Amino acid sequence: MTASFGIHSEDSEHDLRAHGHVGAHGCVPPRPSANAACLWIPLYALHCEERRRPELADRPTALLTPEDSRRIWLAAPQARREGVRSGMTVSQAIGLCPSLTLLEPDPVHYDEQFAHLLTELENISPVIEPAELGRVFIGVDGLEGLIGGPAEQLAAIQAVADGPGRPAGRLGWGKGKFVAWVAAARAKPGRPVIVPPADRSAFLQSQPIAVLPLHPDNHRRLTQLGLHTLADLVALPEAAVVAQFGREGRAAWRLAAGTVDEPVTGRVRPQPISASLDFPAPVADRGLLTHTIAVLIEHALRDPRRTGWRVQTVRVRAALEQEGSWMIEAILKDPSALRDRIAAPLHARLDQTPPTGAIEHLAVEFTSFVRGTDELQLFARDAVAAARAGRRRALRAAALEIQTRLRRQSLYRVIEVQPWSRLPERRYALIAFEH
Repeated sequence: MTASFGIHSEDSEHDLRAHGHVGAHGCVPPRPSANAACLWIPLYALHCEERRRPELADRPTALLTPEDSRRIWLAAPQARREGVRSGMTVSQAIGLCPSLTLLEPDPVHYDEQFAHLLTELENISPVIEPAELGRVFIGVDGLEGLIGGPAEQLAAIQAVADGPGRPAGRLGWGKGKFVAWVAAARAKPGRPVIVPPADRSAFLQSQPIAVLPLHPDNHRRLTQLGLHTLADLVALPEAAVVAQFGREGRAAWRLAAGTVDEPVTGRVRPQPISASLDFPAPVADRGLLTHTIAVLIEHALRDPRRTGWRVQTVRVRAALEQEGSWMIEAILKDPSALRDRIAAPLHARLDQTPPTGAIEHLAVEFTSFVRGTDELQLFARDAVAAARAGRRRALRAAALEIQTRLRRQSLYRVIEVQPWSRLPERRYALIAFEH
């Protein structure tokens, strides 16, 4: 058997709206929407498993982490009551709850189910922006004349979300994604929370600091400083927060103050390029999988739709023996049209997150693109400008990699603030390096 057996190109077998990138056809996304509705279904992956296996509904269950099968990813409410939490090791979880049922994750199935939900929501509004598995923002500007006010809009969304076999979702409505998300987090199933624009400031001030999208270390630092609500944070000068927390602190302060609206940016469904392989017999050999991924990448790169575009996001998904699935994804720091550059991060992910069983079907998908090709850069009209742009991209990539590894802001830029001051400390200031 060779890795080229049965290779065929195909359109994506499931809707990839959840990734929200413009595809190789260059489609223009819909106009952003200032007013937003947020639909949030907690523990979405667990609910997908219970939908397939109804007997799990009344049991304490937990999903294993896709990247590490020794740890818990999601725990059902029955298991949480016994003390089981996300991130625990399996041995710790079983020690707390001996009757715990452990489930292997099926990420392809969860993605497909969520994609079906997004497709149905597009019948209400074309402006759909998924945030994560189980959470999506819906732009509602212009729906007043078709559906009615916020209550009627949320009722229409609820009717779609409460489809056959789907769990009850939580709904929030407000101006901007952050307000809508906080409202959804405070809502109960069947009891949406609507935040009129006039009440936005008062609503945000009363919320706990945990609603801000911050790194856990920064959440801990804010708590240690005695800041427990958004009102506590907004009471501080913005400049002081920026000095302590950098760009993330500035964004958090403005969200808490309600000065940032964050409109819903609808994305056109990308037209992915895919190449797949059906093995005549299940395969578990790591070397063969690595070679097959490279062959599938090369085959997908030859697709005519890829001409003039570099690959930014690539995904590998597989159907495992005994009805399981496996999936890895990589976002290239420097989009490329070269096989080896695309394959390198996938090989690293394969080593970190190997499949949990033998593979029967393997597919490689390019799900987002940027204009240009690696080859065209060699013939740029302005070679100096091209080289300068390349250095800037490399610097931004290096800064992002350092921040990702250290999990905190570590690069700063020196700027003049009060050059006339006699105190050196007042003449200059450090600001976060914008990458």
